[in-house]
Amino acid sequence: MRLRSSRGRPAAAAALVALALTAAAFTVPSSAQGVPVLTDVFAPQLVTVDTPDRDAKTRLQALGLDLTEHAGHDYIEVVLHTAADREALRAAGFTYDVRIPDLLRREAEINRLDDLFAATTLRTSLPSGRDAYRSLADYNAEMKAMAEANPGLVKLLTLPEKTLDGRTVHGVEIAKNVAARDGRPTFAMFGVHHAREWPSGEHAMEFAVDLVKGARAGDPRISGLLERGRMVVVPVVNPDGFHLSFTDGQLVDLREIDGGGTATILGTPGNAYKRKNCRVVDGQDTPDGTCAAFSATSPGGFLIGTDLNRNYGGLWGGPGASDLFADPTYRGAEPFSEPETRNVRDLISTRQVTMMISNHTFSNLVLRPNGVNPTTIGHDGLPVGDAPDEEAMKVLGAEMTANNGYANIHGWELYDTTGTTEDWSYNATGGYGYTFEIGPNEFHPPFAQVVDEYVGAGAYAGKGNREAYLVAFENAVDRSSHAVISGKAPAGATLRLRKEFSTPTWSPENDFTDSLETSMVTSGKTFTWDINQSTRPVVQSRLIKLLEEEPTRSETFTGTPPPGGSVDHEFVVTEADQEILQVDLDWPTPDDLDLEVYRKNADGSLTAVGSSGNFVGDKEKATINAPTPGTYVLRVINFASVTPTYTLTAALYNATEQQTAPLVEAWTLTCEVDGQVRQTVPVVIDRGQHLSVDLRACSRR
Repeated sequence: MRLRSSRGRPAAAAALVALALTAAAFTVPSSAQGVPVLTDVFAPQLVTVDTPDRDAKTRLQALGLDLTEHAGHDYIEVVLHTAADREALRAAGFTYDVRIPDLLRREAEINRLDDLFAATTLRTSLPSGRDAYRSLADYNAEMKAMAEANPGLVKLLTLPEKTLDGRTVHGVEIAKNVAARDGRPTFAMFGVHHAREWPSGEHAMEFAVDLVKGARAGDPRISGLLERGRMVVVPVVNPDGFHLSFTDGQLVDLREIDGGGTATILGTPGNAYKRKNCRVVDGQDTPDGTCAAFSATSPGGFLIGTDLNRNYGGLWGGPGASDLFADPTYRGAEPFSEPETRNVRDLISTRQVTMMISNHTFSNLVLRPNGVNPTTIGHDGLPVGDAPDEEAMKVLGAEMTANNGYANIHGWELYDTTGTTEDWSYNATGGYGYTFEIGPNEFHPPFAQVVDEYVGAGAYAGKGNREAYLVAFENAVDRSSHAVISGKAPAGATLRLRKEFSTPTWSPENDFTDSLETSMVTSGKTFTWDINQSTRPVVQSRLIKLLEEEPTRSETFTGTPPPGGSVDHEFVVTEADQEILQVDLDWPTPDDLDLEVYRKNADGSLTAVGSSGNFVGDKEKATINAPTPGTYVLRVINFASVTPTYTLTAALYNATEQQTAPLVEAWTLTCEVDGQVRQTVPVVIDRGQHLSVDLRACSRR
């Protein structure tokens, strides 16, 4: 029997046109901030933008376009939703290639391929055997049925807050004797933070099915993992956005009716590639069920919503997260402003989550903290540096990617991000955190590719993300990767671990009070509890590089570019071990000059390596990390200057390495009997440490 999604396609094309045109004509109330009514008939495209250096990536991020997670050292793929997006890209001087010229036509093609795949496939090699994407109703029904059929193994979770459109967010917890309040560690997995990334939910759900089937079949590896740890899966973090994306993505492309006439272009539903949630106005909820109407006014649901994977509290508000509501990476009005991210925070804060994976699409990547370049000056005025657990997380990343062929890299090597799930989870709890970017080149590709990515294909046949997830689960229960406390306590006593702290954002004025609280109940007179370390990574000592106050060498130039023209200067780097080449451009305000930096190639051609184009009156600065020896061309451009006399300084700097001063934090452990706290003990413990805790006083009356 084929397992199909509960999707449905309208029978009459005319009815579809009428429905879609009605939605397109919906007028958003004036309270919907920054959301204009659009009538652009531009076909949304996926383009590959040339970004030869880190500065180009930063400039591209600043345009407020819809950047994907598919990027390399010299490119980033971008979704262009409107002609205005395309013009913004061109006006900024970027070159690009069009990879998918019409995403809606591609959507229709994927639908046809999926129908053919389902019609010719009796059962796939997925644990569930499915041959089509799940709808939101499918996910919820499957999780409910899984819990009902396996009461000792699976518990249905209902997260505490409903979404802005009134939906309940569900998950499942899987473990042997799942109802026990014991001290086992937790592996938490999430999918569909971004609405259009359907495979991220499929892989999370398939892993849940995999574990349940393996446990029921007596698979020794899976049974052992579920005896030693717990698995929590929330396949759809963003049900509002996903429901819109999936519903629109399953509809016929209306342009097939008349070959692409204006009416059907405007009528084609536009949320298949929606990214964000259903936030319409900061700080205000909207009536349940209205998200579709509001989203009808923005192409791809592009303008509406908060990017949930920029809304988490850790380092919130920093690079790679926009403060503009309409931007695709809008971070929200404040840390954890969205109910969906608060749900995830509640889940992680009330469990000892020693491993967290947030699934996304696409690019075939496994990303680890940090999300910003280590030389970036962070919240404390010092370079961010690498994560304290960089070496261990890199090794584990390599073990996982050995099974799926993905690249094992830092988050910032894709591009800078802050406010992501692992930015908060890792820095708040110490549990390792990763992002999986599933699939090579599409947000929701033909379903056959979802199957291959999970079970593995080609050189990775029989492995894939399934095996990578199992490797992660093995690390989650590995006591050398977290901490353990044990001791004596009365049978039936409730033990609680608490910690309250200030979570740093990118700007100190946005820092907020955060807390973790977990509990277990002793089953005998002794206990063992797998926990995370007491000191958060964000306050641990870290290795940073500080630029020396005086440059190794510098050179100053002056000049006067003609109106609309430019002047080039050459600076030769002969040193091979310099940390930074910094170029500063100064002039009398309020004139407006811009700066571009190129490296001259052997054939005389130029390769862009840096640039700076600030607003009127703001001075320009370009920084090139680890400059290679050679000739650099420093170009000063008269963007809008009447008296454009300037001073240009190029300087080389060395850096010194040093460890930041660490803080030491403690858990507060309490032992309760009959609701009364009988003993309180501070617990200071490191990763990999096993500590015996004396709770004998808890036994005394």
